[in-house]
Amino acid sequence: MLSPARETPALVRPEDHPMTETDPKRQLAERFREVNGDHPMTDADDAYVSARFVALEELCALHGRDADAVRRLMLGRRLPLPGYLRSDGAEMVPTDLFALADEAGGVDLLETWFTAHWADPGTGRAEWDAYLSGRYVCLRSVTPAAIRRKDHLTAEIRAAAEEPDAGSAQWSERLHALVDELDALEPAFTAYDRLRFDGPTSRDTFIDAVRARFPRP
Repeated sequence: MLSPARETPALVRPEDHPMTETDPKRQLAERFREVNGDHPMTDADDAYVSARFVALEELCALHGRDADAVRRLMLGRRLPLPGYLRSDGAEMVPTDLFALADEAGGVDLLETWFTAHWADPGTGRAEWDAYLSGRYVCLRSVTPAAIRRKDHLTAEIRAAAEEPDAGSAQWSERLHALVDELDALEPAFTAYDRLRFDGPTSRDTFIDAVRARFPRP
């Protein structure tokens, strides 16, 4: 079951966006805005993104890949969209963008490898769509294991208030252990993220708000 805590992605299907543009960089920027909306990036947003992500062209040069070929893989739903478009137009991607495809044995095998991490095919497919959206900026490293662990932790934190021993010292210790683990998985986010997700992030809800409401004893 998908966690309600997820920053909900817009689904991107190839039949809705035929690849007719001759400029894949421009087409990728258009696709990004269709998924995320057209929100301004502030100087602080740009600084955050530049510190945590890398420009697609720089990463491709480092790995000996053609940037336009990678853009076409993104447009063809074979690799995830960029996490951000910086104010200068750079497509900002995680430094391990190609790691999952390499682990799967290549881009052609990635979807099957990825979805197999969920027993329910429908859940696996939904997670694949979420991964392709590029909006999994809620994780420091986007892997099936990290996605599943985040879902588990947010569900446990959400349910904690209903536990019979809520408020006890042992309960507080368990709760903060869950929050601390989620904290290790999630980055800080940006003001831009709160615009495109149309509200608080999962860090706001499940880490910062929980710590404020239930301080450590």
